[in-house]
Amino acid sequence: MERMKELVALLNKYGYEYYVLDNPTVSDGEYDKLYDELKALEAETGVILPDSPTHRVGGEPISAFQKHRHISRLYSLDKAVTSEQLSSFVDKILKSENPDTKYTVEYKFDGLTMCLTYENGYFVRATTRGNGEVGEDVTAQVKTIKTFPLKINYQGTVEVKGEAIIRLSVLEEYNKTATEVLKNARNAVAGAIRNLDPKVTEKRKPEIYFYDVNYIEDGSIRSQSQAVKFLKDNGFKVFDYLKICTNLQEIQQAIDEIEVNRKTLDVLTDGVVIKVDDYNVREELGSTEKFPRWAIAYKFEAEEVTTILNNITWQVGRTGKLTPLGHLEAVDLCGVTVKKATLNNYGDILRKNIKVPCRVLVRRSNEVIPEILGATEIFDNSKLPEKPTICPYCNSALKEVGANIFCPNEECKPRVVGLISNFASKDALNIEGVSEMTASLLYDTFNVRRCSDLYKLGFQEIYSLEGFKEKRAQNFINSVEKSKHCPLENFIYALSIDGIGKKTAKDLAKRFKSIENLKNATLFDLIAMNEIGEVLAYNITEFFSNQDNLNEIDTLISLGVQPYYEDNVKGDKFSGKKVVLTGTLQDFKRSEARKIIESLGGEIMGSVSKLTNLVIAGESAGSKLDKARALNIEIIDEETFKKMISND
Repeated sequence: MERMKELVALLNKYGYEYYVLDNPTVSDGEYDKLYDELKALEAETGVILPDSPTHRVGGEPISAFQKHRHISRLYSLDKAVTSEQLSSFVDKILKSENPDTKYTVEYKFDGLTMCLTYENGYFVRATTRGNGEVGEDVTAQVKTIKTFPLKINYQGTVEVKGEAIIRLSVLEEYNKTATEVLKNARNAVAGAIRNLDPKVTEKRKPEIYFYDVNYIEDGSIRSQSQAVKFLKDNGFKVFDYLKICTNLQEIQQAIDEIEVNRKTLDVLTDGVVIKVDDYNVREELGSTEKFPRWAIAYKFEAEEVTTILNNITWQVGRTGKLTPLGHLEAVDLCGVTVKKATLNNYGDILRKNIKVPCRVLVRRSNEVIPEILGATEIFDNSKLPEKPTICPYCNSALKEVGANIFCPNEECKPRVVGLISNFASKDALNIEGVSEMTASLLYDTFNVRRCSDLYKLGFQEIYSLEGFKEKRAQNFINSVEKSKHCPLENFIYALSIDGIGKKTAKDLAKRFKSIENLKNATLFDLIAMNEIGEVLAYNITEFFSNQDNLNEIDTLISLGVQPYYEDNVKGDKFSGKKVVLTGTLQDFKRSEARKIIESLGGEIMGSVSKLTNLVIAGESAGSKLDKARALNIEIIDEETFKKMISND
């Protein structure tokens, strides 16, 4: 009983922060875990405390808005997080003597539930869900949204349901100039709709995806698929995915498809909604006090979680830029234990209200380094981190350039190690055996301070390094010699110009054809390229106006490095195609296949997306192949690839 009281108090606190203040201090996953524990204890004891959140559908409306009673109650959905729970949902429906039931499967967007009312064909009101029976009238705010109709064909009274969202790309652009960074898309849209000033709503550019009809005067809609058709016919924005399934296996296939595809969307999603399609069957199944028995939300593993930020340290990159790194209390996120997460710069720390210590919201998606989205809870002992003025590695006085802080010492160890390891990487000069650890050894042992120093090392020096036996040392020497004849794009990438990645290096090589031409390029020449913006153009001209950089290039060339440009497009079999290689090819190295595709006009992509035109799948192809199938992208095997490139 004491634990139940503790859980009720915690959940009511978190629920108030989430629903009323739109400022949650814990993630959805943490809330759900506590909620499930409380439900289990209530089932075990048979006692439900009078203020338990299990009595309620959602949070009460905030007092600043006029309250409005929905014509028909808006239910929230019970949830499933395992295949067993999903199977149990379907089994209960089958046991209710409805063996031929059809189910609809749709995306579950993570935003703010909206209910819009129309009378005599005209929009009259927009409300939030509130507690399911009474919501908040947000008509003035919603009127600023341009993605729903003010007039529809249907002339009776109708309530339609949708999810207000803010696109991830829109949120990213908004945060670039915002005085207060919005932590995530869900908070951003809730704050936009539930704001007393409609101008704030308009500025954040929310949209609404409609997915259901909550009430219709003539009772003409008798299935979910009919409801979606009604929405489309009347001009509502509906996400273009509705799968009709007849059994658990088909439902699971649809869930798997959505879980792959959602990674490519510009909208925040957190699960899938499964509903019984036929309203007659729904009426037979009925509802509990809180949930309908005919629908369930299958929720994916959380990609955001809160944890405690204990400290911030500063890392120095190869360009000298300092980047803050947050040290976290270990937390599980997407099946990985996360202990560190990134911030962009000191301005990012200020805009996200980061203090040390504090509770922060952390996101990890698409296998990238976790990012701190913002602070959710500040403590009495929390303090603002100091802006560094001295390099933590070499004690040099730091310089501020725009929004970033730089160490100007070109011999600062992490700068040199980063430069050398990048110079020797596969996408650059491809020198075998030069990891960051080896670069650090070379720095300490042989005073290697420039990339050109790699070409001055002899066999005996490399052989004397820890971990380098005779064969490895000789491979290094051979690889250094081989690297002297290198493609221009690789050489450009190897120079570590701020902001220049592999794709841009390739574009620059194609445009200027030689390192001399690139060195002499003007700001106007660079901006004239579609692929180059003003900031990047400035970075390039700044790099080549630095005499030390020019001296280093001259030294490399004097030591035998000869970057060359070869327009190696030999045909157009892959012209305009964006191609992904996955799995193991038997007759080609990955690099060989890449060169062949590029020589025939194709462009290699690192991951599968909607932009991908073709996937070449070798043996043991994994998630990329699955994603290509889900997106209905053309897939060929190695034998087909060999036939395509054949001259026969």
